[in-house]
Amino acid sequence: MNGSQVPLAFVTPGKNAVIKDIIGGYKLRKRLTDMGFVKSVNLKLLKNDNGPIIVMLGESKVALGFGMAQKIMVEELN
Repeated sequence: MNGSQVPLAFVTPGKNAVIKDIIGGYKLRKRLTDMGFVKSVNLKLLKNDNGPIIVMLGESKVALGFGMAQKIMVEELN
């Protein structure tokens, strides 16, 4: 860990990361929280090319649009 935060949208596929913050209004934060995106949760980015961004969040695969993924600040773990 290097301590720097980047938007989830810019993490390289195959990398693990930990959620540090969610930037946005109440409705966006609530929606992402309801999907399981909360601070200190580990995730793995599976796909980040054309189309939705797909992450492994616990035992579930979750798809996000690029705009939403830009609002999730993470710290890469490896």
